[in-house]
Amino acid sequence: MKTKLLVIILACIVLSGCIGVSSKGLFGTGVSVALDPRTVGTQIDDSIMQKNLSARIILKNKNYLLTVKTKVLDGRIFMTGKVEVPEEKLQLTKLAWETKGARSVRNDIKIKEEFNFKKSAKDILITSQLRTSIILNKNIKATNYQIDTYKKKIYIYGIALTSEEKNLVISEAKEISDVEDVIASIILLEDLRIQKE
Repeated sequence: MKTKLLVIILACIVLSGCIGVSSKGLFGTGVSVALDPRTVGTQIDDSIMQKNLSARIILKNKNYLLTVKTKVLDGRIFMTGKVEVPEEKLQLTKLAWETKGARSVRNDIKIKEEFNFKKSAKDILITSQLRTSIILNKNIKATNYQIDTYKKKIYIYGIALTSEEKNLVISEAKEISDVEDVIASIILLEDLRIQKE
C-alpha cells in the first residue's frame, strides 16, 4: 500500500512538471513562457547566456551559488545577492560584461563590508568626475557606460560604438587625479552577438 501511494505521488510530481512552464525570478511573479514577448530564439539565447554566466560565477566561488542570483532578459543581465567586499561585486560585474551577447548589466548586489566614509567619498568623487567628463565629451555616448570606483581604481563597463570611443573613455578615466588604475571591460558594438535592430 505504501509503495503504491509513493508511486502515485511521484507520478503526480513528474506529470505536474509537464502541465505548464513558468518562471519566477527577480520580478517575483510567474510569467508563462507562452506569454513571453521574446522570440523563442531570444529565449534560448538568454537561457544559454544565463547558464554560461552562472557556471562562471560558481567556478569563481562556490558560495555564490547561494548568495548571488542572475537573470538574463534580451541580453540584459540583472544581478542580485550579497557579497563580503566591494572587489567581489566588481569582479562579478566584470564577469557579467564579459558574457558573450551582454547588452547591459544591472548589478544590485549588496556588500556586507563596514562602511568607510572617507574612502567612499573619494571614490564617489572620482566616479562623478569621470561621469561628467564622458557626458561632456560629444564623441562618447555616456549612457552606454557604467562606472564604479573602489580604492581609487576605476572599473568601466559598457558598449562602445567604435574603438576610438573606447580609447576616449579610457583616456578620460586616466586623466582624473588620484586614480591608481583603470580596469575597462568595454565591448565594441560590432562584437555583440545580439544587436539592437
